Amino acid sequence: MSEPLPYALEALRFPFPALAALAGRLPLGGGREVALAALLTARLAQGAAAADALPPGDRAARASAAKVWLASLALPATTRVPFARCVEATTGAPLQVAGALRSLVAAAGAHLDGPSVQELEKLARLLAGS
Repeated sequence: MSEPLPYALEALRFPFPALAALAGRLPLGGGREVALAALLTARLAQGAAAADALPPGDRAARASAAKVWLASLALPATTRVPFARCVEATTGAPLQVAGALRSLVAAAGAHLDGPSVQELEKLARLLAGS
């Protein structure tokens, strides 16, 4: 059976496996919190992509809740503002989100591994093309 069955559901694919794996591998503390914040921010940013765009009201509600959660994390000082700006940008246009995501990668890239950075950069390219 090489072709899918007509009644079978399409397999779901998680969009950020490297970020999730990094967050799971790191010990408790700053590195893990940066990875979790990056995963949350990527999920919010994905909601602004043209193919998966959420209504503006939903994106604003998600960003508001995410800002509260981010404030509770022990993020390095150099990453706190870029994360907050990126989360806030997810309420705007995809191109604006892409720029904020690129700034976030520049600020937090040292705390992430190569595949995680690639996932964020790929998302930024997708948003810039939306």
